[in-house]
Amino acid sequence: MSGTKPAVNLCDYIRDIPDFPKPGIVFKDITPLLANGEAFCASISRLACHIPEDIDAIVGIESRGFLFGAGLSQHGCIGLVPVRKPGKLPADVHGIDYELEYGVDRLEIHRDSLSAGHRVVIVDDLLATGGTVRATIDLVRQLGAEVAACLFVVELKALGGRQRISDVPVHSLIAYD
Repeated sequence: MSGTKPAVNLCDYIRDIPDFPKPGIVFKDITPLLANGEAFCASISRLACHIPEDIDAIVGIESRGFLFGAGLSQHGCIGLVPVRKPGKLPADVHGIDYELEYGVDRLEIHRDSLSAGHRVVIVDDLLATGGTVRATIDLVRQLGAEVAACLFVVELKALGGRQRISDVPVHSLIAYD
């Protein structure tokens, strides 16, 4: 018998929270995964397997994308570029407005964080409708950088987010129908 441990099943660390943030929604809560060192480490290692070569930066989407982005940055010694909601970045920013189901939101990035020729990977915890990541892709491209891949821990396939970002390779560790 070998001394290797069985692989961590990341699904065991995703908890369903019914009717959050509003009735009819089943929220996929990743906090149990974050709280378990072995599961969090496994998620970073598995995401890192999908980072193409010659990447200049990891782009983390506020806020849970920062957690996975920081782990991936440390794992590969790659810089981390945050994409934030308005008013959170201290230097000169470039922003983009994007539509939500009921309204408009905005994302911002430091103007000097990326430039033409940079290749990046975008990371977030969850791919749902794809609106936020689509806006992030467009924001990164407006600075002249190339998006080599988008990485997610969880994907909600029924919401069609992957189709909104079909021009970029997408990898998710867990997919729910």
